[in-house]
Amino acid sequence: MPLNELHTVPQVSVIMPSFNEEKTIGNCIRKINEIFEKNGITGEIIVSDSSTDRTAEIAESLGAIVIHPVNRGYGYAYLEAFHHVKAEYIVMMDSDGTYDPIAIPDMIELLKAGTDLVIGSRFKGRIEDGAMTPLHRYIGNPLLTGVLNIVFHTRFSDAHSGFRAIHRDALEKLQLKTDGMEFASEMLIMASIKDLKIAEVPISYFPRVTPSNLHTFADGWRHLRFILLMKPVPFLAVPGLIFFISGFALMSLFYLEGNVEVSHLHSFILGAILLISGIQIIITGVNTEVYSTIYRYREETELLEFFLNYHSLEKFLIIGGVLILGGILIGLSIFLSWINAKFGELSQISTSVVALSLIVIGIQIISCSIFISMMLLDDGGSR
Repeated sequence: MPLNELHTVPQVSVIMPSFNEEKTIGNCIRKINEIFEKNGITGEIIVSDSSTDRTAEIAESLGAIVIHPVNRGYGYAYLEAFHHVKAEYIVMMDSDGTYDPIAIPDMIELLKAGTDLVIGSRFKGRIEDGAMTPLHRYIGNPLLTGVLNIVFHTRFSDAHSGFRAIHRDALEKLQLKTDGMEFASEMLIMASIKDLKIAEVPISYFPRVTPSNLHTFADGWRHLRFILLMKPVPFLAVPGLIFFISGFALMSLFYLEGNVEVSHLHSFILGAILLISGIQIIITGVNTEVYSTIYRYREETELLEFFLNYHSLEKFLIIGGVLILGGILIGLSIFLSWINAKFGELSQISTSVVALSLIVIGIQIISCSIFISMMLLDDGGSR
């Protein structure tokens, strides 16, 4: 009998996002209901459906609660479904028949024992032949999981498993926002940041009946992009600083040595490229930090508070303006030297490179200040 007829509060809410899964949704719901009945669990099944086939019709006929998110997207399907759950324990699993709900009771027991989030690990369990492509099994998933573990000092074995269970109170602490496939990474990252108690259980993973909706490289990039958004320093600020120091050292060394045009011109130009590139990478890291803080993906740090201060932004505008002016004045001196030489040959390439570098870096700094100012305005100008 459907739950809404029993008028009881469920112990477990199972959420399944779906997109054209009419061939598998029925079997998934029947298996979950069997697990509920066998283990004496009072549960509800919520299908967050964006299908154009009979998925919703089949799910409703089997007693599931079907909701239709306004927008499509893996994360959005869950974010919308979270508003409808009634239970204390929430299970998340795909509706394509690749996960076996037999692990649900073990996951719930861990939650009852005090665990906040339980991940069903395919790599600790069994992956059936044909269930995962070699690219995903040996490269994609291990690589993305490894990057997440390194950056956030975690120890997940399967960061992209779609089979999870979470306590409702823990879910509210995470304040999840992303609407795409990166939702899987966001949940684990936020759980580690909030210092939630996380456990993994081995699960079985089966081949899909219908073609996968995954887009290998696009979805992989979305996961990496979110990790970058949350921790831009290892990816951007550190490499940028290395580029900047190397470029500045090369330019200073050869400029002070003299005769750049004769002996070290190419190395000098390389130094300028490294210098400008380093500044741009650092600025991109700062902009990323600002964006993630403004939109509440991460907490504000003291260093970032400095960049978000309007007085600091005004100083950066002045610094950028001074650098541009310095580059223009150096360029003007080269032009005057050319006039004095009666428009003849002129060997001022190194000086020209310095002038160009100052102008470009000045423009970069001013652009960064303008971008941050716009972000602050979008935040309501509260700083």
